Amino acid sequence: MSVSASSDPLAKLSAAGVSVWLDDLSRELLAGGELKELIADKHVVGVTTNPTIFASALSKGDRYNDQLARLGAQGAQVDDAVFTLTTDDVREGCRAFREVYRSSGGVDGRVSIEVDPRLARDAQATATQAVKLWETVAEPNLFVKIPATSEGLAAITAAIARGISINVTLIFSLDRYRKVMDAYQSGLEQALEAGIDLSGIHSVASFFVSRVDTEVDRRLDALDSPRARELKGKAAVANARLAYQAYEQVVAEPRWQRLAAAGANVQRPLWASTGVKNPDYPDTMYVSELVIAGTVNTMPGTTLTAFADHGTLPAHAPAAEDYAAAEAHLASLQDVGVDFADVTDTLEREGLEKFEASWAELGASVDEEMRSGTGTAAGAADGGSDSAGLVAIYLNDHYTGATSGLELFRRAAGAKKGEEEEAVLTDLARQVEEDRDALAQIMTDLGVSVDRTKVALGWVAEKAGRLKTNGHLFSRSPLSDVLEAEGMLVGVLGKAACWRTLRALADTDQRLDAAKLDTLLERAERQSTALEELRAAAATRALAPRTVPSS
Repeated sequence: MSVSASSDPLAKLSAAGVSVWLDDLSRELLAGGELKELIADKHVVGVTTNPTIFASALSKGDRYNDQLARLGAQGAQVDDAVFTLTTDDVREGCRAFREVYRSSGGVDGRVSIEVDPRLARDAQATATQAVKLWETVAEPNLFVKIPATSEGLAAITAAIARGISINVTLIFSLDRYRKVMDAYQSGLEQALEAGIDLSGIHSVASFFVSRVDTEVDRRLDALDSPRARELKGKAAVANARLAYQAYEQVVAEPRWQRLAAAGANVQRPLWASTGVKNPDYPDTMYVSELVIAGTVNTMPGTTLTAFADHGTLPAHAPAAEDYAAAEAHLASLQDVGVDFADVTDTLEREGLEKFEASWAELGASVDEEMRSGTGTAAGAADGGSDSAGLVAIYLNDHYTGATSGLELFRRAAGAKKGEEEEAVLTDLARQVEEDRDALAQIMTDLGVSVDRTKVALGWVAEKAGRLKTNGHLFSRSPLSDVLEAEGMLVGVLGKAACWRTLRALADTDQRLDAAKLDTLLERAERQSTALEELRAAAATRALAPRTVPSS
């Protein structure tokens, strides 16, 4: 029994406690403004990707062409180029969801990127690449996707133990799902022992849905009996409901309760592969039948559009009788001759094979585009590669400075906790972060990749720079406020100079938005005024001569 949600089905789905995520990402979505519209109007609060999605994205539009030509001219290897393209897109996706991430307390606003599927049977290699992806994207709302293979379980634990947020993917069987939940808890226990704040670690467990019906129905059709036909189209939802029951059982256990008391976040169930494959079934069934508070449903665009148009909500969340019916359905499948354990084993194997095939397709497309674009890139180099290279160096230097500066602003605000200057410095830190994001978008518009090595070195340099001579070796002194204010002021003045340089280039480069640069410059000038006031006040406190009372 369902009730209509036609007034705004996605709003009602969200109000029912289901996080609406989009199972798609591309530069067309990012740069064309469609993703922002989905966030604003369609209640989308997260994005998932996989190798198939990236392969499809590369085939649409020409927004990758310039970067691929440049990578080809630089002699980049295919795997490195794929890594660069995918991490650049996911990083921009993370930024697009940053406000959702903040407002949800880190629960939503998530963007997922998958480890190379060719590593799925190698736990150590998977864990190593998970760290590399985490550090390269360098956004707190990232999820690194690790397949739930038997080898992947160890990688999941290792990544969680290092404080990396993980989306566990390709889960089909209940037995494997229980092992995934165990791997998550083991990682949290190791992280806790290492002194890592558990509240900063998040995870989802992606339980695949529609593919179960596709495989089970194929086997039922082969049996060609009235009883077999009656069982079609029900296995996927039954399997997912039993997965949620298993989740409820785990979070009620003492082991989880101890972790929760230490600040751990639950590993939310996520319903993946929710696009309906059989046209005879309702096109929103894997959303409508799995409306459970505290879960995530990641939908392909067609399913999201369909649910927005005519989706319905169930009268109630799954109850004990629904779980019993689900168990009975799986037992009936076994009775008619469908080996459900073999179904899930087959789906895992085929899922990996499909992702590996998509990865190979993606690599082949990247290789072709890099080779075909090399001549174009070389031709353009005759008139402008020197200047383009210098612009890339110039912008990366400023981006590195912006990253180091942001650390300084945050540290200064933290040092003034509870004091009058805290609000001013906290607001300035927020503005500086937004300015850095604006610079990153400008770099994307100009086809300039962020040099992550340079940024990392700049970040380390800022940390080392905390050991400034201020009269106190291990603690702050009044002079600390003066030095920090001067450092922040110098940074803002440098940023303003960057905006002025780009504003001048905007007169001849249509990729630069002159009005936006004017706005950024005006804000930098306001920031410098506020910092000069803070600097002057700090200097007066620290350096003005003290009046010695007469005896």
